Amino acid sequence: MKAAVVHALNDIRIEQVPAPRIGPDQILVEVGAAGVCSSDVKQLAGLSPPRHMPVILGHEVAGTIVEVGDAVPDWRAGQRVAVYPIAACGSCFFCRAGDHSLCEKEYGLGHGADGAFAELLAVPAEILALGGVVDIGDMPYEAGVLIEPLSCVLSAARQCGTSAFDTVAVVGNGPMGLLHVYASKRLGAKVIAIDMNQARLAAAGHLGADWLFNPETCDAAAAIRAVTEGRGADVVMVAVGFVDAVTASFPYVRKGGILNIFGGTPKGHQLELDPRWLHYGEIRLTGTFGSNVTDFRRAHDWLRSDPETAQAILSHRVGLDGIVEAVKRVKMGQGTKTVVIMQPPPIP
Repeated sequence: MKAAVVHALNDIRIEQVPAPRIGPDQILVEVGAAGVCSSDVKQLAGLSPPRHMPVILGHEVAGTIVEVGDAVPDWRAGQRVAVYPIAACGSCFFCRAGDHSLCEKEYGLGHGADGAFAELLAVPAEILALGGVVDIGDMPYEAGVLIEPLSCVLSAARQCGTSAFDTVAVVGNGPMGLLHVYASKRLGAKVIAIDMNQARLAAAGHLGADWLFNPETCDAAAAIRAVTEGRGADVVMVAVGFVDAVTASFPYVRKGGILNIFGGTPKGHQLELDPRWLHYGEIRLTGTFGSNVTDFRRAHDWLRSDPETAQAILSHRVGLDGIVEAVKRVKMGQGTKTVVIMQPPPIP
């Protein structure tokens, strides 16, 4: 089969590799589409490199089951599915608490098991045992790919208790930030989108953001206070992976509010913080990088009922041969979300 294989940092090659063979408690999925995530780019750039190489990355995936192991009772060939990427053990301290993304085994697609930048994907048995495979019916594959990133957004919203009573400030309106806009609006909150990229701000407005602020052209903190009766945002989601962006976001949150570090920052970077900001302001500082299976299944339900809205964040569709350029595009912050489609339709 054809796959995009990572041999070293910034070294990804399209190659013919042996097709995976599945065990009795696995399924084999023909990949229909796979999302290019900023975490894939970070791994290639050495900011959080894979532990073992060569490896096939790709953890946002939808496709069709083509083979089912003898010990798998609930699935059949021909079903169109999306796959949760974390092969959590289900029995460690964190799994028992429902925190599958913190599983002590640290195993999953592109992280110990080959991922979805390939024509075929062998789904680990642990993912099936967790209930981490969902039937997407006639949902487009590219919408199915968004289930996993949306599940991470829903995990952050759950941790922050986002509700219809809140004003949520989303800092950074790349693909994940746009999903935060989408999810926060669907939860009933008012949304402030903050970005220096006017095209991305426009995309946030299309998804329903109530206010659009560019910190290069306005005092964003003052603008936020102006629309929140002087208080600041109830929840601030920092969906960009730069320490400076986190620091700049402190003034956006109200006393007693929550700041969530959602974008992963480079290894070794340090955050300077005056502890009085937490103490006297009673601010809660938290972070989210993944989701649990419940979040994944909830994201599936959302997208099954409304696949079109979230698809608005898609800006580029490429074939597997175009993945190197797609990774460069994500690295440069161009466009919003790129999806690899194994048999891409003609693009006007």
